[in-house]
Amino acid sequence: MNCTDVIFGRRSVQASGILACDFFHCDTVLLKRLYGLVVMELSTRRVHLLGVTEHPTGEWVAQQARNLMIELGDRAGDFRFLIRDRDAKFTTGFDEVFTDAGIRILKTPPRAPQANAYIERWISGLRRELLDRMLIVNARHLRRVLVTYEAHFNEHRPHRSLGQAAPLRALPDPVEADIEAIRRDRLGGLIHEYAQVA
Repeated sequence: MNCTDVIFGRRSVQASGILACDFFHCDTVLLKRLYGLVVMELSTRRVHLLGVTEHPTGEWVAQQARNLMIELGDRAGDFRFLIRDRDAKFTTGFDEVFTDAGIRILKTPPRAPQANAYIERWISGLRRELLDRMLIVNARHLRRVLVTYEAHFNEHRPHRSLGQAAPLRALPDPVEADIEAIRRDRLGGLIHEYAQVA
């Protein structure tokens, strides 16, 4: 078994055809709790932030699933499994969106977050790097912050499993000449992005 295998129950599944999803929450300065829904493509570590709401109903969650399938387009056929927990917000309508596309739903065992470790780790990183360091005012503010973080994660942040490339950006070619690194700050300096300039 190699690092691209995912252990689920007693069987090992290649990560190339797997999506993982979960909810996370954020408390605002006005003492309201907002919920976000995120999906990750395990093979590339690409993240899709599906939406933010104060009241995640079953209909809202199913609509976010339909929006994801539209976004994936022809690539939806590349996925065979969706890992999710047993949250009541994941209704039959949510599952049907994926099963109609030929994607099988794998439910994690109760109280076993390690069964969906990739997305759980992403959520803990989101908290550590962003949500624990920033005061969020409302849902609109959270959406704006999450869009910036999603772009940073997908287009810039290096991943060890991808050979230090980002999910949507390959590594640049090596440069023989003297190089200078420039830093670009995101979200008021909470996130730094570095680039090489020849």
